[in-house]
Amino acid sequence: MAGRRFEDAVMPHLDAAFNYARWLTRNDVDAEDLVQEACMRAMRFLASLRDGNPRPWLFAIVRNTWYSRQSRPGMAVEHPMDMQSRDDRPDDALDPEQQLAQQDTVARVRRALEALPAEFREAVVLRDIEGLSYKEIAEALRVPIGTVMSRISRGRERLLETLSVQSAPEVML
Repeated sequence: MAGRRFEDAVMPHLDAAFNYARWLTRNDVDAEDLVQEACMRAMRFLASLRDGNPRPWLFAIVRNTWYSRQSRPGMAVEHPMDMQSRDDRPDDALDPEQQLAQQDTVARVRRALEALPAEFREAVVLRDIEGLSYKEIAEALRVPIGTVMSRISRGRERLLETLSVQSAPEVML
């Protein structure tokens, strides 16, 4: 019975949980480990899931698991994004020049997101990539909605600044 409830509540959100974990860890292998550990915790604490939306509940477990790992001695190192595991498949609908421009844009945005402090990065990722509502983000991060709004706003401002600097033309002296 609990296994069926776990499948119904958690399994539909595993891909999103992995994506969120990947942004937290910046590494596919660590993200897989993080989601696996979070799922074990989710199974153990399934009774704490009330009638609400399981997605922010699962994201909160992923986040708490990540912070728990970060507090362990020797685990506070953030790894650069695993370059070999990136999805570099070209989009067949674009011509080669457009594909290059698109890949460049994706790479610039990814670098800008990775450069954000973790508290801003996770709020922006949960809102703009995972599509969670402010209320769901507040539930996942266990902060007031006003804090969520502030983190998203500041995160977007920093992204805009970073991307503006990156796209500014170089001046030859």
